[in-house]
Amino acid sequence: MSAEITQKEFKLFQALIYEETGISLHDHKATMVQARLSKRLRELNLPSFGDYYDYLRNEQNGEEMLRLLSAISTNVTSFFREAAQWDFLQEYLADLEARIPEKKLRIWSAASSTGQEPYSIAMFLHEHLKNLKSWDIKFLATDIDTKVLAHAMQGMYTERDVAGMPKVFLSRYFDKLRESSTFAYQVKDPLRKMILFRMFNLTRGDYSIFKNKFDIIFCRNVMIYFDTPTRNELITKIHHLLNPGGLLLLGHSESITKNSGEFKLVQSAIYKKI
Repeated sequence: MSAEITQKEFKLFQALIYEETGISLHDHKATMVQARLSKRLRELNLPSFGDYYDYLRNEQNGEEMLRLLSAISTNVTSFFREAAQWDFLQEYLADLEARIPEKKLRIWSAASSTGQEPYSIAMFLHEHLKNLKSWDIKFLATDIDTKVLAHAMQGMYTERDVAGMPKVFLSRYFDKLRESSTFAYQVKDPLRKMILFRMFNLTRGDYSIFKNKFDIIFCRNVMIYFDTPTRNELITKIHHLLNPGGLLLLGHSESITKNSGEFKLVQSAIYKKI
């Protein structure tokens, strides 16, 4: 019989997850936490969530903490999400050379999950950035979850994952592979090599590692998990990392309020650094 998480145990995990990630779990998430962590209790042969909490606190190498974060993170994504933003970006790229005459483009996908967002950006650049090969492009994709990063680096997707993708994109940017009775689609090497995937914690990470500023930062559907102080702090850090006039793209349900003096709203969920 599976262990049930007590209110006291949930409060411990609630504080631990906030401490490690900035993710603010509401009290009604106790059932979710229990469901997602029960497997680890069974695999480690631990009788209670309290024992699992102690195990996490006492481990030396941090590997179990990464498993915890992977279990708690919500990795829901798809190719070319937020359709209106791509329409805006198409117009933005049309005269990008006038905006950036030195032709150096720096992009960060700050919550890349299993890779659909960064690969969508890469395909979009190939389709809409004039004279792509003449540009110096550095493209970083990060996530807190090492498991989804491994998936992203492999660039392998199911038929369901690529459903709705234009057929010309499938043939141009993916290799179609037979897997038993179905097909899989792997992003072609040139597109994969365009992106540097790395693990990074948005709320607890060391931002001094970023030596260059970015022109475009995608940070979509992340801040909905943070409380207001954490969200405001992250927006300020992102503002510091953007070049003047650089763009910040959020999820459609996200917005900037308190930090409005740092950004100008360009379009719903798209902000420009002031």
